Amino acid sequence: MKYFVYILESVTTGRYYVGQTSNINRRLSEHNDPEYQGSKTTKRFKGPWILIYHEEFSSRADAVKREKEIKAKKSRNYIEWLIADKGC
Repeated sequence: MKYFVYILESVTTGRYYVGQTSNINRRLSEHNDPEYQGSKTTKRFKGPWILIYHEEFSSRADAVKREKEIKAKKSRNYIEWLIADKGC
């Protein structure tokens, strides 16, 4: 099974969201579904959310590790560098 680290951007606010999943399409739909309660961040901040970046991994452990690395940077500049360098 493949796992992904993904970055979403709010079309309305420009805010970024970093997460990991085994199904990017399902997860993007959940973030944009007002009834879905599994992601408090994307409900608290206005969407709609679009996928702007992803990386693929062969294990969930590797995806979680990478997600934590990106989040630990706490840097909009780093995310924008990732997007500019690789994008979707």
